Amino acid sequence: MIKYIAFDFDGTLVHSQVAFISVYNQLAEKYRLIKMEPANIPYLRTLSITDRCRYLNLPLYKMPFFTAQFLKQYQKCIPDINLIEGMQPVLTQLNALNYQLAIISTNTESNIRQFLQHNQLGIITDVFCSTNLFGKDKIIRKFLKAYNLKPAEVLYIGDEHRDIIACRNNQVKVAWVSWG
Repeated sequence: MIKYIAFDFDGTLVHSQVAFISVYNQLAEKYRLIKMEPANIPYLRTLSITDRCRYLNLPLYKMPFFTAQFLKQYQKCIPDINLIEGMQPVLTQLNALNYQLAIISTNTESNIRQFLQHNQLGIITDVFCSTNLFGKDKIIRKFLKAYNLKPAEVLYIGDEHRDIIACRNNQVKVAWVSWG
């Protein structure tokens, strides 16, 4: 029986694509990377993280440094980021049905908590994060252990192939949204 419904943050719960592209492109200009264009996003979404980095000319060894700078600048965009249309009533209904709601993300906990506070979403109390883009399966495992949950007690909702892989690696049920 499912007890927790855990959501990915960017692209699943919130529409952050405009902010994401803006922050990325500011850094791309600074570091002479290939800029993102909205028209390229569908193609980039089909690529693995490694292939995305290759396409954008971002060496993998620079990812930790780049990610830290990206997330720091992204924080300034939080007031302009909105919940995906229709998600507020879904969250309210899930809460009314006594599901525990959580966010498991590769964004930072401070960014997510700032968004939750700004949007008065106190019904989501559990936030698990890692800025390691390759470690979502570890965050899910940490979440299961922290709440002594069996994989069958969690449904994860995400928008990327890596979300599906991470859930499969932990035997957690997964739902995919097409709007991310």
